Amino acid sequence: MTGRLDRWERLLERQLAAAPYVLLGTSAVLSMLTDGPSWVMLALVALAAGWIWLVPRGVVYVAGLVVLIGALCTQGLWFASFFGFAGYLHSWQYLRGKWRFVGVSATAAISVATYTGGPPDPTPTGIFTFLFFTAAIVALVGLFSFVGEVTAERSAERKRMVAQLEAAMNENAGLHAQLLVQAREAGVLDERQRMAAEIHDTLAQGLTGIITQLQAAHRTEEWRRHVDNAIRLARESLAEARRSVHAVGPGQLAAAPLPDALAQVVDRWGELNGVRADLTITGTVRPMHPEVEETLLRTAQEALANAAKHAGASRVGLTLSYMEDVVTLDVRDDGAGFDPERVGDGGGFGLTSMRKRVSRLAGTLEIESEPGSGTAISASVPAVVVPHE
Repeated sequence: MTGRLDRWERLLERQLAAAPYVLLGTSAVLSMLTDGPSWVMLALVALAAGWIWLVPRGVVYVAGLVVLIGALCTQGLWFASFFGFAGYLHSWQYLRGKWRFVGVSATAAISVATYTGGPPDPTPTGIFTFLFFTAAIVALVGLFSFVGEVTAERSAERKRMVAQLEAAMNENAGLHAQLLVQAREAGVLDERQRMAAEIHDTLAQGLTGIITQLQAAHRTEEWRRHVDNAIRLARESLAEARRSVHAVGPGQLAAAPLPDALAQVVDRWGELNGVRADLTITGTVRPMHPEVEETLLRTAQEALANAAKHAGASRVGLTLSYMEDVVTLDVRDDGAGFDPERVGDGGGFGLTSMRKRVSRLAGTLEIESEPGSGTAISASVPAVVVPHE
């Protein structure tokens, strides 16, 4: 629709530019057909055509055009009938303010005088008739020209709005492309962080356990049991790695609810590390959203791994508490402990991973520890139950 209107406007501009020449030529042909050719008339026509073609638009141009219209009207009535319209059009187009009405009035006075056969009679009736028709022509020309100006202004406003809309669309397209790039980069970064956390929680811990079991096999005669434990850990780590690649939850949760999966993790950890580990469940057990259960299970695994690697604890206790709005997991050990201020808010990668997992669910992670007094880790996440299908 916009393209068609633009074509119409360009066509109208070309027609308005050609209109004076068409009116001048029509007037000249009709005048020669009715009154015969005249060298004076032809010379004035040539002069008028050159004036329209060569003279810059402005007050001088309109004044000369009106004079030429008056001169040509003395050569024939047809010039007032046709070429006179060029005076109306260009007076309104190239003059400003009251000068528009001066140019239109002068052209109208010439046309009326031509139609009436010369200047008005010096009588009240003649003068009134002359002024009435002149004023009527001026009023009609002013009305139609004003309507044309309103239309032109609306068209210009539409063009400005279209230009602004196109600029906004181009800007939005650029922003959309930028957002896509940022979203892609954020997705890549998020996936990298997820894989890093999964590798740390599965492969790294599994490999650490394997190394611990193989080292123990060198120091004891019961090497077969430690080797079997290492093989089992390797297989479990490989399975967890495959699940992590496909963004699948932990294998323990696939086979059992969270309390049972935690019990398996705690029993196996205690068996592998020779440390007493107890699990306590409080509150009403109910199925939670998979991400909630995965976060709590991974937090427990990381806390137990830290207790095995750094704490040197002789006893570890875990408490899983189901409350009305939240589910909490508390992990306590009687190991060496550490100074949280020296470690920093983020801690090592394991503590950072735990914080990110819990924070992703709008939960909180609190760590209390001091050298020689053990460590207590408390993770609290919203109790988001499994949605009913």
